[in-house]
Amino acid sequence: MLVLDQLRYRHPGQTADYEFTMNAAPGEITAVSGASGSGKSTLLDLIAGFLSAQSGTLSLDGRDLKPLAPEERPISILFQAETLFEHLTAAHNVALGLPAGTAAGERDRLVRDALADVGIAEVGPQRADTLSGGQKQRVGLARTLLRNRPVLLLDEPFSALDDETRGTTRDLVRALTQRQGWITILVSHHADDVAALATRKYRIAEGRLLLAR
Repeated sequence: MLVLDQLRYRHPGQTADYEFTMNAAPGEITAVSGASGSGKSTLLDLIAGFLSAQSGTLSLDGRDLKPLAPEERPISILFQAETLFEHLTAAHNVALGLPAGTAAGERDRLVRDALADVGIAEVGPQRADTLSGGQKQRVGLARTLLRNRPVLLLDEPFSALDDETRGTTRDLVRALTQRQGWITILVSHHADDVAALATRKYRIAEGRLLLAR
């Protein structure tokens, strides 16, 4: 269980604190919505470690995450426009999710399996700059699958996709979350994404997280 308890942060120049309290469970997608500027990105940055909370608790299964640097946290992030190295192949981008020193044969097998798992086995040799938006998101998911960290943060991951691709990518995220037991937190201003995916829903209002119905 990922637990935030009165996690507080104030941006320089702000007059009021953000204060976030929430629980997110394995195998579930917890959605967070809110108006532009309400604090959704601040919430994700605090969980990922890009911002340091000024007080409160952030823990995963009882382990305090606050002292950990971003690269030490058991967290993967999938952004609206997946951050691939455009000059590298899809397979090479996926392989970046593996630990350094993975044997070449094992690396190639794991990458092939991950690409097949997300339904794009055929794009491995293609450069990332030749892929569609939906394919790039699936390459990002394949890399996340290889990392297999317990927490997955989704920052508006479907916004740039067409309706059909959004639907299939959402289905894939749901299936992987349930199969891998990830704690997935989705930030989105799209009500249909939240309705389609969320097990638990929060909204941010006046700097606080409120359970939504």
